[in-house]
Amino acid sequence: MIEGHGDDLYRYDNIKMNFSSNIYNGTDLSALDAYLCTQMPAIRSYPEPSAASLEQMIARECGISPNEVLVTSGAVDAIYLIAQVYRDEGTCHVMQPTFREYEDACRVFGFKEREDGALCWLCNPNNPTGDVMAVEDVLALAERYRLLIVDQSYEDYTMAPLLQPADIVGRDDIILLHSMTKRYAVPGLRLGYVTASREIVRRLREQYRPWAINALSLEAGKWLVEHEAIAIKDLPSYLAETQRLRAMMNDIDGIDAYETSTNFFLCTIRQTTAAQLKEYLAQEHGILIRDASNFTGLTPHHFRIATQSPAENDALVAAIKELIENS
Repeated sequence: MIEGHGDDLYRYDNIKMNFSSNIYNGTDLSALDAYLCTQMPAIRSYPEPSAASLEQMIARECGISPNEVLVTSGAVDAIYLIAQVYRDEGTCHVMQPTFREYEDACRVFGFKEREDGALCWLCNPNNPTGDVMAVEDVLALAERYRLLIVDQSYEDYTMAPLLQPADIVGRDDIILLHSMTKRYAVPGLRLGYVTASREIVRRLREQYRPWAINALSLEAGKWLVEHEAIAIKDLPSYLAETQRLRAMMNDIDGIDAYETSTNFFLCTIRQTTAAQLKEYLAQEHGILIRDASNFTGLTPHHFRIATQSPAENDALVAAIKELIENS
């Protein structure tokens, strides 16, 4: 298990603005809240062993078979499951810098890191950089490996073209990971799913534990899919706000904000470390950012922020300027 993920809100009691998670915090979930209040009797019975009803709904939405979908307790759950099922392959390659759970899952199940390994892990759009690899490049990458796992958890946070489930379910060398957590802005529910060929999904399902999805998460997932409750209603405007925030960050002396195709981006700070900046913002302004120094290949000066409302973005910039001007 990796310590130091983003959105460590539980460590603080005074946070008013959260830039640490890559999820937009302005989504109205009141209708879901009201619905779940009516579903509390579900906790008195066991849920479906395999979330089959939700898999059927997702399959219809994607235009594929339910046998090509496996719902998991978040995308992270799928990452460790895939490493477990394919552990006999023995070698893997992780495209860095990226989400560290791929690396950790491979460590847990005894993989050796090799650039020409049997498995390759790609986050696309990539966390923490916000880069997006073109579809044709992803398909070319798949030709080099026994199995390419493409984590598309942030697929709803970019306008760049990405692989679709229907594109890959006829192949035996690509797995797509999807995050309902990100799509619907419900990280506490822990809902994700795999799309892949029937044979790959069969292998994963054989070793997946029963009742992995609790009753309330299952009901919430079905409600969200049925109501198409996507977190970001106006993605072009949101991404335009990201570019405005990035430009303001680059106007601060000592800050470099890198290009992105999503709602989040990496920055570096020269005057201090990301850890010190994080603590200053949290303690003095109630603002939480992501110290990105624990991503493989990054430095103690890297941090990541995810765009929030214009007013919150302005407040973040003002707080960082205050620190730098007074240092």
